[in-house]
Amino acid sequence: MSNRLSVEGIAERTAAVSFTELNARRLGPVRRFFRSHPRAMDAVVVLAFLLVALPNALFLILEDGSWLGLPGIILAAGALVFRRRHPMFVLAFVALLDPPVSFLTDGAGSVAVATMIALYTVAATYPLKKALLAAGAAVILSVGALFLIPVGIFADAPGVIWLLSGFVVMFLAIAVGVGVTVRRDREHESELREWAARNAELASAGERNRIAREMHDVVAHSLTVMVALSDGAAVVMKRDPGRAVAVLRELSGTGRTAIADMRRVLGVLRAEAASESLEPLPASSSLAQLLDGFRAAGLPLRVTTSGPRLPDDPAFQLTVYRILQESLTNVLRYGKGVTLVDISIARTGNTVSLRVADDGRGAMGPVVSLGSGQGIAGMRERAAIYAGAVEVGSRPSGGWLVEVDLTVPDNDDGSGHERGKQKDDSARHHAGYADQGPAR
Repeated sequence: MSNRLSVEGIAERTAAVSFTELNARRLGPVRRFFRSHPRAMDAVVVLAFLLVALPNALFLILEDGSWLGLPGIILAAGALVFRRRHPMFVLAFVALLDPPVSFLTDGAGSVAVATMIALYTVAATYPLKKALLAAGAAVILSVGALFLIPVGIFADAPGVIWLLSGFVVMFLAIAVGVGVTVRRDREHESELREWAARNAELASAGERNRIAREMHDVVAHSLTVMVALSDGAAVVMKRDPGRAVAVLRELSGTGRTAIADMRRVLGVLRAEAASESLEPLPASSSLAQLLDGFRAAGLPLRVTTSGPRLPDDPAFQLTVYRILQESLTNVLRYGKGVTLVDISIARTGNTVSLRVADDGRGAMGPVVSLGSGQGIAGMRERAAIYAGAVEVGSRPSGGWLVEVDLTVPDNDDGSGHERGKQKDDSARHHAGYADQGPAR
């Protein structure tokens, strides 16, 4: 994958983590309150039903002295309190309660509004098929309640009952439609929440893998160089004390550098580092310093560079640095009888090619791994970020070969066309690579 895709993926995962917070803001303060306090919402629903249904019941009491409508309304209001826990039961109860209430009050009292509320709850809770079946039963009972009203009431306008039936069907259909829409919105939010959680886990795993790669590269390189330096110091201690002192200074410097790198890597795990930049960890030194460190450890290096300078992208430079570091660390650790290590860094167009080949005695494998065994896998993971490939294997003439191709990020303009030349142990610097600063 390209660098652009990698960055977009990280940004996408970061945005997914904050989905819950963004969704809460979208709802607004009132909806957020009722969503977090469902009991308060139930109380508002019951109060709204009473405000709609009680006036007719009170009118009957004041005009005719009939209390027949009031018990049914109170029962329906009590049933609505349990609509969340038992939506289907509450719908059946209020739908069956509507016909007798309409019959006893000659149509002046009704709990049809309670039926609408209960039907909405069913549609928002159950799948569409169950909601439609429940709606059909509710329509039959609610429309049937209208035909229990005495015929004399509609004597002057017999078509009114059919008009009222149409309104009942329409309002019940609206209740089902709103409930189904709410249910789908909730399912969508739930899917997005699960997607955000999965992507947060992937982002966390990716960061852990990145830290693990950095830890491996820092520890494997530093300890291997330190072992080689300490062995060299022991060899020259009696023969050339001055040279031994210089080697020990190099050993001390490598150890201090390793400690600094470890602190940088581990720093991202600390809580207070959350507000710091999440840019790639910088390499501790330039490519020239890296190569000088391996020379001091005893590797005879010859470096050939060609093409423009490496891109200024710090992540790309860090990738090149770590791949070279891992390749040379493996030569220092496993190589036998190495008299020359050829390093080639070439840029052609939007491709950077790295090649590390040694002339060690015999093939370098199979051998018992002295590290975590993840070095080559780590190189491949780093190269994959830049649509690259890593090929490793033994050379027919003996020794080990590492070849890497990386794709330059799209935002690099390819400036700095400086041609390289060969560099051996007598040449200390090279324009275009050695002095381009820290490969971060």
